[in-house]
Amino acid sequence: MTPSTATLEQQLNQFDFAARTQALTDLKGLADSGALTLPDAAEVANMHCHTFFSFNAYGHSPSSLAWLARQRGFKLLGIVDFDVLDAVDEFLNACDQVGTRGSAGIETRVFIPEFASREINSPGEPGVCYHMGIGFTQSTPPAEAVPILEDLRQRAAQRYHVMVSRINAHLAPVQVDYARDILPLTPAGNPTERHIVVAYVKAAEQQAGDLTAFWSSKLDTPADEIARTISDSAKFQNLVRPKLMKKGGVGYIAPGTDTFPSVEQFHRLITACGALPCAAWLDGTSAGEQAIEELLNLLIAKGVVALNIVPDRNWNIADPEARRTKVQHLYHVADLARQLDLPLNIGTEMNSFGNKLIDDFDAPELRPLRAAFMEGAYFIYGHTVMQRGWGLGYQSAWAQLNLPTRKLRNAFYAQVGMDAQPGKPLPALSATLSPSEVLKALRG
Repeated sequence: MTPSTATLEQQLNQFDFAARTQALTDLKGLADSGALTLPDAAEVANMHCHTFFSFNAYGHSPSSLAWLARQRGFKLLGIVDFDVLDAVDEFLNACDQVGTRGSAGIETRVFIPEFASREINSPGEPGVCYHMGIGFTQSTPPAEAVPILEDLRQRAAQRYHVMVSRINAHLAPVQVDYARDILPLTPAGNPTERHIVVAYVKAAEQQAGDLTAFWSSKLDTPADEIARTISDSAKFQNLVRPKLMKKGGVGYIAPGTDTFPSVEQFHRLITACGALPCAAWLDGTSAGEQAIEELLNLLIAKGVVALNIVPDRNWNIADPEARRTKVQHLYHVADLARQLDLPLNIGTEMNSFGNKLIDDFDAPELRPLRAAFMEGAYFIYGHTVMQRGWGLGYQSAWAQLNLPTRKLRNAFYAQVGMDAQPGKPLPALSATLSPSEVLKALRG
């Protein structure tokens, strides 16, 4: 007897890959048999979702995210994980299975010496920049990129070991052990700050006694504020993390010029994999993002071909004046991206409690950008299809020969993303075909 839909959806998030695979197969079987009705895909996209291989606030695995998109009727979905490519194969295969347009990426922090005196998109850290690669097609990189990927993982692990040591000293007698308490929270040994927060909250529940008094003292926060938030897991973890780990917190590790990789090093990893370097926008309020045209032109010269935006934090703001200012910044950067031929990769992240499953494209503030958001989503899916199927993605020699400008490539790969049907057999293609012939074959 097939388990219930709810049971299977819970099974999708188990750390056991075989269990996830079977659950997805069973869910797809229910849909194919008519026992489960799925909606038609709507013109919406979330191209920036973290999986549980870095941290997903809802616990979603790659397979679970592919199913979520199909079950909710999201036309396109993209994953992005910190410092690893572990989810790529599973996610893209799951998308094929359920018929969802998918893309896969990686995110890390880099150091930009040209902006060493200016804060960019990592609050309180001048020169440090969250940066991305999108359009990956497999989890295993080519040999020349393996050391770079391993370096990202090792840098993160070293930072977190030091962070845990400092926080243990501050929170004594509450303690966590990195190997015993933190690594088991991850499926493949890639913890993030958010996993560490979860471990400390759990340890305090087991070791502290009076939790309100303990956290009030250790976080230097009024007891009534602790009492108001401690029963709300999401709000409480969002209170604990900055107090312990961000600038001014006891576990904070001030970055040096060599704490994070250079843009050039990260780009070597991305392009070796046939993927696309992607800049990341916060909200336009920092000194670095006030000089966004200078920053984007610098990054374009280093190889950037797209721009990531998290729309919700740029408009869904209670304070009217702050909302007005950030929406204005959002429109400005979107228009600049258009002028610079940088497709937009947008999404909600899902790595913080309270993040939406999908952006509200019908919100008055986002409606003017909906077409650009969808075009960017189709673009990265189109690249993924072409690179994964035939090695003819954006970075290929074929693209450079036949589509010599970013504008031409953007339009072509967006059209591929619209024409290529997820999960359907692909036609035979070769590098001898022209772009128009490729589109004709896809449509045929």
